[in-house]
Amino acid sequence: MTSNDDQKSAKIAKYIDENLKQVFSDLERDELPDRITDLLSVLRAQDDAKKDEK
Repeated sequence: MTSNDDQKSAKIAKYIDENLKQVFSDLERDELPDRITDLLSVLRAQDDAKKDEK
């Protein structure tokens, strides 16, 4: 590869990295759907009940 090709590859890699970071940071801010949080609550309650049995 020539130096020009290396520079293009580096720019492309940087562009991809920046966009992936943006997508994942957007996902991180999203809230969980209600059905998932409800399921987690049920599972926690079941876990607490099992702990109380012991």
